[in-house]
Amino acid sequence: MSCTSLLSPPNLPTPPPLKKPSTAKWAKPKPITCHVNTKMSSNQPPDPTSLLSSAAKLLWGPSLPPGLLISTVRTAWNSTWRIMMSQLAPSDPTLAYTRPPSKFRATPNQIPRQAQTSLHLYVGLPCPWAHRTLIVRALKGLNDAVPVSIAAPGQDGSWQFSSTPIPDPNTLVPGPDNANGFKTLKEVYKSRAGGYDGRSTVPMLWDVKKREVVCNESYDIIQLFNSGLNELARKPGLDLSPPPLKQKIETWNSIIYPNVNNGVYRCGFAQSQQAYDTAVNELFDALDMVEDHLGSSRFLCGDDLTLADVCLFTTLIRFDLVYNVLFKCTKKKLIEYPNLHAYMRDIYQIPEVAETCNFTSIMEGYYKTLFPLNPGGIQPVMPFGSEHEILCRPHNRDSLSVKDKGAAALYIS
Repeated sequence: MSCTSLLSPPNLPTPPPLKKPSTAKWAKPKPITCHVNTKMSSNQPPDPTSLLSSAAKLLWGPSLPPGLLISTVRTAWNSTWRIMMSQLAPSDPTLAYTRPPSKFRATPNQIPRQAQTSLHLYVGLPCPWAHRTLIVRALKGLNDAVPVSIAAPGQDGSWQFSSTPIPDPNTLVPGPDNANGFKTLKEVYKSRAGGYDGRSTVPMLWDVKKREVVCNESYDIIQLFNSGLNELARKPGLDLSPPPLKQKIETWNSIIYPNVNNGVYRCGFAQSQQAYDTAVNELFDALDMVEDHLGSSRFLCGDDLTLADVCLFTTLIRFDLVYNVLFKCTKKKLIEYPNLHAYMRDIYQIPEVAETCNFTSIMEGYYKTLFPLNPGGIQPVMPFGSEHEILCRPHNRDSLSVKDKGAAALYIS
């Protein structure tokens, strides 16, 4: 029996007509009025919330349910929450979140020249890891060379495609699977030679001709976009990982990734107080350190934007929107860090970067999808510091550049 049939009202038989009394001495009976709940008699099932509310009022009136019931429900919810979190966020023995490694790895040198013209990028707009690839793709001028399909999280959290075509392919909004025509990203993964039953994650780089997953590790993909596709790029001269800065980039990545990029997830997906306390302290220690550094340096590695900045930016742009509230990163808002917020605005204002930031999709993707963290699905209002008008305010960070104030000309040309 389905849930719908359980909630639907039964079909009641028509009552027989009343017989006229046989004696005239009896008073004429009053007509019987049947009070029908029109909501219950419709074909639509009743609202389960209304049924529960009515039952609660009948049992307890305006008072709270008995303590035993509250304790039972709390125990059941905690057990269910841990089961859901174990699937959503794998943890170590201390119940600290442990991010699973990417299955498909690649380096620029591993991509054959003939495969470079058949690449297709799969992303989801809420995902900060996928956002990295969109930014480098835009900055390098690879939008035409590497087409993109944008998935959105479904009710079960899996990545799904819309059947509605996008009128403007340059607009980054969820749409259909432009490479394979599938309904879900899982179908794309499974269609590769040999199939695939693992986690279907974004970003994912796909070889259209070979029908094969090339890579689903975000940092590998942005390295490929930066230096491995220069023959196809409109801005081959832009290098976001120049040899003289590689060591600095690696040093910053070793700080930013575990404590900030993954640090916010370690806070939000922590399944014990100890795991949360450790993660949140390491997160804000790292933010404090970066705040101090940016007081005298325009970008992390000096005057030039690098891959390390791109990786930090995609977490910062989501910080006040999502992580501060939903992931309990509450010690400070990003707007309370003057250098970090101005640094974020500096990058946001680089041409083509803002177009990769879809704040509506970001907020819906977290608040409407992560049921264990937000069971009610209520989405808060956008914070002041994340509004487009605020992000476009002058940042004055070019004054920190040792070079001329035209240092950003390479990104613009």
